[in-house]
Amino acid sequence: MDYNVYLLATDPRNACRDIIHSRDTSLKIRVICLNDDQFNPDSNEIQLYGYANSKLYAFESINITPEDALDVVGAIQWYADYIEFPEMEILPDDPRPGQHIAM
Repeated sequence: MDYNVYLLATDPRNACRDIIHSRDTSLKIRVICLNDDQFNPDSNEIQLYGYANSKLYAFESINITPEDALDVVGAIQWYADYIEFPEMEILPDDPRPGQHIAM
């Protein structure tokens, strides 16, 4: 069984602005803390959400390709392990009241 290896690029000015990179594919996922930052979803990308340590995170793909779409959840699960919150529930829609629901 093949396992993807992920790397993390962090923003030194913002502890909650990470980018998950797949070592072996072109997959990249932007991590945004919705408690701290504005987020305007890109309709051409995949967005998923999750709560960890009382923070709501948005995960948005960057230039997603069909080949990488199936690896998005695995990359988010890797990130949840990285932040020591492996039980993070990955949500398909923004759970905040009044936010648009993905169709």
